[in-house]
Amino acid sequence: MGIILNIETATKNCSVSVAEGSKTMALKELNEGAFSHAEKLHVFIEETVSKAGLKLKDVQAVAVSKGPGSYTGLRIGVSAAKGLCFALDIPLISVATLKSLALQVSPEDGGVIVPMLDARRMEVYSAVFNDKHHQLGETQAEIIDSTSYSGLLEKNTVYFLGDGAEKCKGLIKHKNARFLTEKFPSAREMAILSAQKFENKDFEDLAYFEPYYLKDFVAGKPKNYFNS
Repeated sequence: MGIILNIETATKNCSVSVAEGSKTMALKELNEGAFSHAEKLHVFIEETVSKAGLKLKDVQAVAVSKGPGSYTGLRIGVSAAKGLCFALDIPLISVATLKSLALQVSPEDGGVIVPMLDARRMEVYSAVFNDKHHQLGETQAEIIDSTSYSGLLEKNTVYFLGDGAEKCKGLIKHKNARFLTEKFPSAREMAILSAQKFENKDFEDLAYFEPYYLKDFVAGKPKNYFNS
């Protein structure tokens, strides 16, 4: 099992963890309702490594939340991760932000998980996962309306989580909808995914890796099979 430093900056939650394999040794995070990553991230990295009883030279890989999410937040996180990897000569791991967020919910009723990140206006970045955390369909940028996810809601309890879910509460009124708006992507759940990638040697190219901004997607209504 490797010692992995996990960095999560895709949303307003500035989050850092150190894990041995998938077991978190130390975690520090702060969500002040505003982006403070430029000021906090490097301090959090130093404090978290120290809290774990380690030094930076003990870290064997750095994992970073790759997006989608805030453009500025992702840039800060990826830049810090790359810098550490270059300096320590260790591999870079990327973790899908929405999958990491989805791990915060484990439905016992066979429900569907829809992590959502606030984009702009009524737009969110979202994906759909089953109760085993397997992704169904593509990650997408979409504009929420009263018909969003109607097909899923007719057949399943649907857990909407993340800051993007706040936009849904006033529009999606189905009895099967559950809203968990206080959950944010965290470096705690990243450890599970980064450990798997470390064991499989699934590393990124330091020179060419870029965050997953999702900017090429055109915002629109969800896929038909979610709505019908």
